Amino acid sequence: MSTPKQNPMSWKYCGNQVKRWRERAGVTREQLSQAAHYDIESVRSMEAGRRKPSLKLLQAADELCDAKGMIVGAADYLAPEKFSSYSRGYTDAEREAIAFHAYSALLIPGLLQTEEYARETISNSYPPLDDETVAARVAGRMQRQERLRSRPTVFHGFVIHEAALKATVGTKGLMKRQLNHLLDVGELRNVSIQALPIDRAAYAALNGPMILLETPEHEQLAYVEGQNTGILHSEPERVNLLAQRHGMIRTQALSIEESKAFIRRMAEEL
Repeated sequence: MSTPKQNPMSWKYCGNQVKRWRERAGVTREQLSQAAHYDIESVRSMEAGRRKPSLKLLQAADELCDAKGMIVGAADYLAPEKFSSYSRGYTDAEREAIAFHAYSALLIPGLLQTEEYARETISNSYPPLDDETVAARVAGRMQRQERLRSRPTVFHGFVIHEAALKATVGTKGLMKRQLNHLLDVGELRNVSIQALPIDRAAYAALNGPMILLETPEHEQLAYVEGQNTGILHSEPERVNLLAQRHGMIRTQALSIEESKAFIRRMAEEL
C-alpha cells in the first residue's frame, strides 16, 4: 500500500480553483506572482498542484480576484493530516472501540507516549516530514490519548516488550521521563501495563506488534502495522488467530505489579 506524502488531490483542487478565479477576474499569473512575492514558476507549480498552495498565495489571489474569502477558505483543507494515510481506518475504529488490547514490540504504544517521545519519533521519520506535518502528527497522537481518561469504562490493556522499554529514543532523560509516565498512566483503573522481558518472551511475540479492538456492535477487529503499512482485519478467522497469539503473549508477560517494579527499576537505572 503506497502512502502519499500529504494531500496531493487537495493541492490540485485548490490550485485549480486559484487558476480559475484568477482567469475569471482577468488577473495574469505575472500579477499574482508579484502580489504574492513568488516567481512565476512557483505560482505555476502551485496552480498545477505540484506544490502545496501557500497561505500567502491564497491571500494574494483572494484580494486580487475579490473573492471575499472564498479562496483563503481553502487553507483549512490544506493542513497536514494528523495521521498517516494507511492508519486512518484504524484510528477511526480506535476512537469508537469499547475494548482495547495491544502488544508493542519495539516502540512505546502511541496511547502511552509522552509528547517529547512522540515528537522525537515522528520528527525522525524517513523520508523526512516538514515541520507543519510533524506538529500535526504529534497533536493527533496526543489527542488520541484523551480517550484513556475521557472513557474510564473502556479497558485498555498493553503488553510492552523489553526491547521497546530499552530502545533509547532521544536522550536518556527523555526515556526516564517516558518510563515514569508509563507508571503514572498505569495507575488509571481502566489501564493495565505488562512488561514482557526478553528472557521469557513468547515465540508469538517475535512476529511483531498487534492491536485487538471491540466495536460498539461487539465486532472483533485486529490491526497489524509494519513498515509504512497497516491492515485492519475484520475476518473472524484472522482476528481469532491474532487473538490467540496475543493471549499467549500475555501469559508470558509479567503481572501488572511485577511490571511496575520492572519498569521502575529500568527508570532508576537511567
